[in-house]
Amino acid sequence: MTPNKSVVITGASTGIGEACALRLAGLGFRVFAGVRREADGLALQQKSPDRLTPLLLDVTDPAHIAAAVERVGAAMGASGLAGLVNNAGVAVGGPLEFVPLDELHWQFEVNVIGPVAVSQAFLPLLRQGRGCIVNMSSIGGRSATPFFGPYCASKFALEALTDALRLELQPWGLEVVLIEPGEIATPIWQKSLAVAERLIAKMPPQANELYGPVIDFMLKMISQTEGLSPDEVAQAVAHALTAPRPKTRYLVGRDAKIRVWLERLPTRWRDRLIFSRLPEYGG
Repeated sequence: MTPNKSVVITGASTGIGEACALRLAGLGFRVFAGVRREADGLALQQKSPDRLTPLLLDVTDPAHIAAAVERVGAAMGASGLAGLVNNAGVAVGGPLEFVPLDELHWQFEVNVIGPVAVSQAFLPLLRQGRGCIVNMSSIGGRSATPFFGPYCASKFALEALTDALRLELQPWGLEVVLIEPGEIATPIWQKSLAVAERLIAKMPPQANELYGPVIDFMLKMISQTEGLSPDEVAQAVAHALTAPRPKTRYLVGRDAKIRVWLERLPTRWRDRLIFSRLPEYGG
């Protein structure tokens, strides 16, 4: 890998983003690691000081995005970017009947509008470097589950936008790739638990009356979530950025592959299988 191969990663302070930053730095990329807090950037840079450059980047803030593009462009000059990894994301869940609409807006602002805004801003540099856009989706972008409707909807939307963008950018030879992990052991689940608890506090008492048992079940499930190492996802991202012809989609994890199989069943069969795993509620 030559020194002018550079990549921007959003949401790089922990979890999948951090694993991608460190793996790509180890492969010789110059990594611009997007973080929302300066302290997170400094902590990450210490793990690979020669190849990692922290970049303050909130994907919902146009001023942050513009400043990041200016900084990366000044550093790279005519060589442009080899890659952009749109990894930043949040997870909102709960019964759709009671999900506060401001939380639904936030879910889409981060997971859908953010990647589009960042991609639009960096595309001139990606054209210069004949680079690749990697969008971090989820198996939830192909297989929706109850009580994770907002999160799954945002990933379904990201998948559609990625497919459209891949076709639109073909004349320039730019690749656009989706990564679809199953359960990964990252801090997003602890953050999701905090978000879920905040949402529950905003819901009316009727939400607990109608969905109480399943809300408790989902909170317990989130708190006990385990999964593959984030480095498994980072390996897929690295392949997408280094292969002469990357896959358009990378499924990561046995559970993700099972969920894809599940979606091939008749819809009512699929629904019964999923519903059978939930505690009794309503009725």
